[in-house]
Amino acid sequence: MRYYEDIEVGETQEFGEYHVTKEEIIEFAERYDPQPFHVDEDAAAESAFGELVASGWHTASICMRMLVDGPIQDRASMGARGVDELRWKRPVKPGDTLSIRTEVLDKRVSESDPRRGYVDSRLEGITQNGDVVISWIGLGMIARRNPPEE
Repeated sequence: MRYYEDIEVGETQEFGEYHVTKEEIIEFAERYDPQPFHVDEDAAAESAFGELVASGWHTASICMRMLVDGPIQDRASMGARGVDELRWKRPVKPGDTLSIRTEVLDKRVSESDPRRGYVDSRLEGITQNGDVVISWIGLGMIARRNPPEE
């Protein structure tokens, strides 16, 4: 288990692999984001994208799953305070294979609760061609190994 003290500013990781299918794009969008360019190939062909593309929320969900299956499972995670600077940089298309890259940007001990530290990390979702399709800064909370007594 990796605790707050084990995490270094500047450390990077690359991991995960997720193949995106047309059926999954449509299924997700029909349920959560039913815009025509996510659910209808003909309408998508007439859109600014020119083809069916995944919802940005779907892309974020895929990246979150890879994050949970990757480094979060080995960390003393206490959840997150949110995300900053969420950006959808390029559309995800059927057949794309995504992976993620993270970089620790900052860390500090919580002033209100010394049992946890705050770790801010940039996440980038990347296609098989190296294109960044999504990015955000995750505002994580990580347990400290030996917090001071209150």
